[in-house]
Amino acid sequence: MSSEQYDLVIIGAGSGGLIAADFAVQLGAKTALVEKERIGGDCTWTGCVPSKALLRAAKVAHEVRTAAHYGVGSQAPAIDMARVHEYVQGAIQQIYQHTTPEALRQKGLHVYFGGARFLGSSKILAGNTTLTSKHFLITTGARPAIPDIAGLSAVRVVTYQQIFDNRRLPQSMVVIGGGPLGAEIAQAYQRLGSQVTVVAERILPKEDEEVRELMERVFAQEGIRRIKGRAKTARRDGESIVIATDHEEAKGEFLLVAAGRKPNVEDLDLQNAGVKYTPAGIQVDDELRTTARHIYAAGDVVGSYQFSHYAGWQAFQAVRNALLPGSSSGSSDLVPWVTFTDPEVAHVGLTDEKARSDFGSALKIRRWGLERVDRAVCENDRIGLIKIIAKPDGSVLGATIVGERAGETINEVVIAMKNRLKLNDLAGTIHAYPTYSTGLQLLATEMSVEKVLSGTSGKIIRKLSAVAR
Repeated sequence: MSSEQYDLVIIGAGSGGLIAADFAVQLGAKTALVEKERIGGDCTWTGCVPSKALLRAAKVAHEVRTAAHYGVGSQAPAIDMARVHEYVQGAIQQIYQHTTPEALRQKGLHVYFGGARFLGSSKILAGNTTLTSKHFLITTGARPAIPDIAGLSAVRVVTYQQIFDNRRLPQSMVVIGGGPLGAEIAQAYQRLGSQVTVVAERILPKEDEEVRELMERVFAQEGIRRIKGRAKTARRDGESIVIATDHEEAKGEFLLVAAGRKPNVEDLDLQNAGVKYTPAGIQVDDELRTTARHIYAAGDVVGSYQFSHYAGWQAFQAVRNALLPGSSSGSSDLVPWVTFTDPEVAHVGLTDEKARSDFGSALKIRRWGLERVDRAVCENDRIGLIKIIAKPDGSVLGATIVGERAGETINEVVIAMKNRLKLNDLAGTIHAYPTYSTGLQLLATEMSVEKVLSGTSGKIIRKLSAVAR
C-alpha cells in the first residue's frame, strides 16, 4: 500500500471539488482530488447538464407543435427517445471533456479513484493509497432522498440518477415532488409526449404564492395533471404503478421520485477524524471549518443551499481559508436560483411573503407583467413577471423574474445587491434595447421616480418643473 503527502486533499470531484482543486493548484499547493465514482458529480452526469439538454429537446418539440401560432406550418413532432438520449449524453460528454482525469492531471492535480475513509485526523485511505495532508476539504455532495411511502419498495422507482439514461418514452408518467427537479422533468416529458401527473402539495414551494399559481396554470394548460397532497402508498396495477394520496390516485407506467436530497456523510469514517455530523450534514462554522479545524466541508454535504453554483462558491472560500492568511465567510444569503421550466423562474433575496413578514409596510414592492417587456412580446413570451422588492431608500431586498430568459436577467439584480446598488443605479444605467433586462431597468425607473416624486420632495420638484416650463 503506497502513501503520499499533500498540502490539501479534496474528497469529492463534483462542482465544488473541481473549483476548489483548480484554485488550490493555482495557489501552488500540492493537491489531491479523490472521487468515488465519476468526476463531475451530479451536476455533470445526473443534474444540471443533462436536465437542461433534455429540456431543450422538449422545447423544440413544443415549438414544432405550436408553430402555427407564428404562421409556420408543421406536422406533429415524432419523438425518437433514443435520439433524445444521444443528444443529452452528447452534451454531457462535451462538458466532461474539460474535466477528465487526464485534463486535471495536466494542470498538476493528483487524481485518485475510490471511496475515501478517514484513518485519523490527518490521513485517509483512497482506494489502496494512503494520503496524508495538512488540510482536507470534503465536498461529497448529496444523493436522492426516498420518502417513506408504503409499498414503494415493491415498484420500480427512478430518481434523477437514472432518468437521463432512459431511452424509451412512456405513455404515462407519475412524478412525486413539485420542486425544481420534479417540475422540470414533468414539463419535459409532457412536451415529449408522455401524459404526466405530478403528486405534490405545491408546485415550486419555495417561490412566491403568485409564482406558484402562475406555474400551476402553465402546467395545466400544457396538460400536466396535478394531484394535491402527499404520496402515501404505492402499488402495481398490471403494467402501471399507482400512487395514492389520502384522497386521490395517480397511475402511470413510469415513476420518478423527486422528493429532495440528503448529504453523503456515510462511509467516510468521519468519527476517526473528530468531525461531527448528523443526517442533515456535516457541522461547519462560518469559515467552513468542521469540528476538526484543519478539515473543511462545503456544498451539499453541509446541508445548506443545494445548488452547484453555491457549492462551487463555498468550496472556493474553503480553499481560500485553508491556504491563505486571514479568513472569509463561507455562508451567504445572496444566492440566486433558477428553475429551468418554460417559463424559467429565477429568484434572489427575500420572497414577497418573507419581506412583508420582516419589514411590514415599510417596503416598495412592484411588479410588471411580461407583456410590458417589448422583447418578451416579440418572443411571444407573455406569461411571466418581473417583481422587485426594495426598502424605501431604494436598497434592493430581492427580486423574482418569471420568463424565458429569467435566469440570465436575475444576475443583474444579484450584482446590484452584492455591490449595494440601489434602484436609481439600475434605472440610470443604459440598457440595450430590446432585451429582457430592459424590463428590469424600466421597472426600477418607475419605482425610483415614484420615490423622488412622493412627499415634500415631489412637490418641490413639480414646482421647479413648472417654473422651467
